[in-house]
Amino acid sequence: MNTARTRLKLIAAAALLCALPAAPAMAQTAAKPKVALVMKSLANEFFLTMENGAKAHQKANAAKYDLLANGIKDETDTSAQIKLVEQMIVSKVNALVIAPADSKALVPVLKKAVDAGVIVVNIDNKLDDAALKEKGITVPFVGPDNRKGAKLAGDFLAKQLKAGDQVGIIEGVSTTYNAQQRTLGFQDAMKAAGAKVVGVQSGQWEIAPGNTVAAAMLNANPKITAFLCGNDNMAIGAVSAIKAAGKLGKVKVIGYDNINAIKPMLADGRVLATVDQFGSQQAVFGIETVLKALAEKKTQATLGGLVETKVALVNKDSK
Repeated sequence: MNTARTRLKLIAAAALLCALPAAPAMAQTAAKPKVALVMKSLANEFFLTMENGAKAHQKANAAKYDLLANGIKDETDTSAQIKLVEQMIVSKVNALVIAPADSKALVPVLKKAVDAGVIVVNIDNKLDDAALKEKGITVPFVGPDNRKGAKLAGDFLAKQLKAGDQVGIIEGVSTTYNAQQRTLGFQDAMKAAGAKVVGVQSGQWEIAPGNTVAAAMLNANPKITAFLCGNDNMAIGAVSAIKAAGKLGKVKVIGYDNINAIKPMLADGRVLATVDQFGSQQAVFGIETVLKALAEKKTQATLGGLVETKVALVNKDSK
């Protein structure tokens, strides 16, 4: 009887020892953070490049975090992006990296995320400072100086203009900070060159609206010598409008983003220059920022600040 009781104790002890190693492994799995990446339109090659860069980073760091990457149907579908953020809150993500479709409209739902304990970092399009202050939150911005990038391209164009030349600016979604900053950068360069900006109109970041705006500007101002476009999609639309007007080679085009689709146009001169803001790495910079914050157990209130990423002019002679 004593032997039987001893055997039972040994079996119980062995079972307990077998169970012990599993506990740390379970804890380790549970501790792996979930990071959400919420972008703008995945129909825009720039954001597909951003998503691919983020996925490659996660694959290389699979033991460190899980990634949930989402985007909206088009650049202006703000309500859909708000719903995506709400879904990420419900999914209990640990961190959120967002390229907001609107600099103000996304702030209330991001406040909800912060209140739910989610670490939030802003990329691509900077959130409005006044809107953030109104909601009592700070969200660090990780991204380029869009005004500086646009001025780089505008200055390059200016070398081929003379004082008094007429130019048009095709802006992105006008309520977005990056669209506004790029327009300011273009205006800075044109003012310095003595060129005359005959119009600033929104092409909604898209090819078709960009084409419509360029066609209207050409019709209203036949002497336009150049278009400065807030992104490459709108530059592609402008090139089509120039071709339709029979003015290829007579009206210069500047873009922004350096997407693959613009490269043949740079090579043959239909587009004079664009700006590379290294889209494949923008989300990665944001992800690394939130992973560092999580590892150091920081709260949203202790983040704040700005992490400026690089921009570079690209033309047909760029290596």
